[in-house]
Amino acid sequence: MGLFETMGAMDNISIGIWVTGVMLLLVVIGVRVAFAAAIAGFIGLVWIFSAKMGFEKGFLVAVKMAGTIPHSKVSTLALSLIPTFILIGFLAYHAGLTRALFEAAKRWVGWLPGGMGVATVFSTAGFAAVSGASVATSAVFARIAIPEMLKLGYDKRFAAGVVAAGGTLASLIPPSAILVIYAIIVEQDVGALLMAGFLPGAVSALIYGGLVVLLAVTRKDFGPPVTGFSWKERFESLPGSFPIFFVVAIIVICIYGGVGTPTEAGSLGALMILIIALYKGMRMHALKESLLETAKLTVMIFTIIWGVLLYVRFLGFADLPSAFSDWITGLDQSPMITFLMILCAYAVLGMFMDAIGMLLLTLPVVYPAVMALNGGDAVTAADSAFGVSAVGCSIWFGIIVVKMAELCLITPPIGLNCFVVAGVRPECSVQDVFRGCTPFFVADVITIAVLIMLPGIVLWLPGLMGFT
Repeated sequence: MGLFETMGAMDNISIGIWVTGVMLLLVVIGVRVAFAAAIAGFIGLVWIFSAKMGFEKGFLVAVKMAGTIPHSKVSTLALSLIPTFILIGFLAYHAGLTRALFEAAKRWVGWLPGGMGVATVFSTAGFAAVSGASVATSAVFARIAIPEMLKLGYDKRFAAGVVAAGGTLASLIPPSAILVIYAIIVEQDVGALLMAGFLPGAVSALIYGGLVVLLAVTRKDFGPPVTGFSWKERFESLPGSFPIFFVVAIIVICIYGGVGTPTEAGSLGALMILIIALYKGMRMHALKESLLETAKLTVMIFTIIWGVLLYVRFLGFADLPSAFSDWITGLDQSPMITFLMILCAYAVLGMFMDAIGMLLLTLPVVYPAVMALNGGDAVTAADSAFGVSAVGCSIWFGIIVVKMAELCLITPPIGLNCFVVAGVRPECSVQDVFRGCTPFFVADVITIAVLIMLPGIVLWLPGLMGFT
């Protein structure tokens, strides 16, 4: 009891640094991010309030705050997007739409060098347009695409790697749960962030596809292309994938056309995909499994959000974000060099934390610093350091940082997509999947470099909507 009061002479920023160190230590020793953040945040709140009003009163204030934060923050309308987006993906899988999409991609691009790998990339990109979860995308295509590639003689490491990497596209291509979380943290328009993800997601898929073709051309032992499909057979494969594009069109029209809110778009998309799934004969057990899987993944995400929001509230009282922003902007070097250093820090941090937890923990501190580096919250594109306005910077940085978060899904030691693929396909060890993902890590670095040099790729669609 006297410990907090004895340490009360310490200033709030020092308290913030010490508590953040405790949280990182908990993460390193294996405590889940949600619980590590909640424990550290609660300790920090007790520490700060005890220094001001004594331990007993400070403890009670911290307890009350910890009890109200989860409900007050998670009850926001924007977060209701997450379960609807996840549900769309699971329903599409159980309705057989994913297999139809893969078959169409195989018939249309299978003739290319490494055609089955290219088909896997493009079909995962298509499925990402109706699935808000990278893990779900990887799990689905591990069942569908890997057996097909292994039959044709593809190396199992490459087959597993292309599925794990392709699954990360769901983080960028709307509907994306992680983009929704970013928008809520930085208090930006959800619709603008979702629209901004389309072109970068397409660019990332094209770079993945180009990488597969390059590997197939330069390696003699690569799997053969798939040939023999007539134009008639190609066109016959398209109707099976139309429902996915129909749902995507509904979401885009609702958001871009101003017909409804992103939440309404997600709900309508889930309803449409449910009707299509039932029409295609989805059984009750499949519907039950879709709902259960959606609930499990949603609870996991919301638990992380609850825990991290407690830590974020503590950061606000400790004034650590402002201190970090002042320190970053005071560095005697180019803002772009500092920005690249921040991205490198994300790459390292992503090796030890999951994507959602990493963004939730860092954005409250890093986002204000990046905005300050660009020139502040009211800067114009002409006067900015990165060549984008203040609003444009918030969107541009969001897409880049989400792309950085994709890296942690395929990098050791805790690349979640790699563990999922290995769990679904026993013939592929986790080490095999990580090795297979190595070329795609390089492809992601290239994609990030392109998005940094050409911010117009990110901002074109939001610009048409009048957000930038």
